[in-house]
Amino acid sequence: MILHGYWRSGAAYRTRIALALKGLAYEQAGHDLRTGAQKDPAYVALNPQGMVPALEIDGAVLTQSPAILEWLEETHPAPPLLPSDPVGRAHVRAMAALIGCDIHPLNNLRVGKALRESFGADQAAVDAWAARWIVPGFGALDALVARHGAGWCYGDAPTLADCYLIPQIYSASRFNVPLDAFPRLLAIDEAAKAHPAFVAAHPDNQPDAD
Repeated sequence: MILHGYWRSGAAYRTRIALALKGLAYEQAGHDLRTGAQKDPAYVALNPQGMVPALEIDGAVLTQSPAILEWLEETHPAPPLLPSDPVGRAHVRAMAALIGCDIHPLNNLRVGKALRESFGADQAAVDAWAARWIVPGFGALDALVARHGAGWCYGDAPTLADCYLIPQIYSASRFNVPLDAFPRLLAIDEAAKAHPAFVAAHPDNQPDAD
């Protein structure tokens, strides 16, 4: 497998976490989003959307991290990243979507670039924009973790929800968003700092990191 990504991309980060939790070996191909490398014709031929991540597997190319993570769960079911019961799986998918659909897309690199270039936003304004979506989203997620978590977002082992959460906490720190109001989420982040799979997937530990 070849994972096309960028060391600081939240979507690539969550994919690396899932691959590490599954214990899967893969190669990495870095595409620096800051320089527009993801729009290189050779990469666009691979992934027409020109975004990361993309995962090459056996002659096929998978795109969009939610689809990649679901494929990993279907083809490499151990250890499971979804609960065994349908209701539990729905809860985990909802937590993941809360981040992947309602928080992350609004504070990724291309949105920040648009805020700066089209609306004249400085870094403080970009930080405030990110907080506008992260804070209420994390408030809802923290309440869900209170209902369903037992050390991780759902239950006592990492799930797909944690694959989404940890990169979003990393992003929140980059935007100077205070997270003291979300103790359950911070406790999960602390658990991840001691978990080998999350450590291996951390942006600072990637071959293309600054």
